[in-house]
Amino acid sequence: MDLDWSPEEQRFRAEARAWLAANVPSRPLPSGDTRAGFAAHLEWERALHRARWSVVSWPREYGGREATLWEWLIFEEEYYRAGAPQRVTQNGIFLLAPRSSASAPRAAAADPAADGRRTGPVGAGLVRAGRGQ
Repeated sequence: MDLDWSPEEQRFRAEARAWLAANVPSRPLPSGDTRAGFAAHLEWERALHRARWSVVSWPREYGGREATLWEWLIFEEEYYRAGAPQRVTQNGIFLLAPRSSASAPRAAAADPAADGRRTGPVGAGLVRAGRGQ
């Protein structure tokens, strides 16, 4: 059994590590429990999104990289190795995420969660709007 990373996974790791090294704030962000701190964390989420790192496992059409499970884990490992800021959109990103283009309501709500414009679960607004079926 070969437990080495594939060349593609090694390239993915190198790309993630390089981007994080160049973009992780040099000073810790203020606490997300404050208005200013939360705003700073949302700006970090937007930076991740612009570089397509905020939702690496999502389909490309929703801002992701279609990362495999292993690539997603590699990114998480590199993210924490780099000492990157705490994520404030995790619930919206990981509780309900687009998995196919056939899910129009989820697709319509996906981008606001990916770039930090929505911080709660993606489906919450859809249920309130009567489209959560």
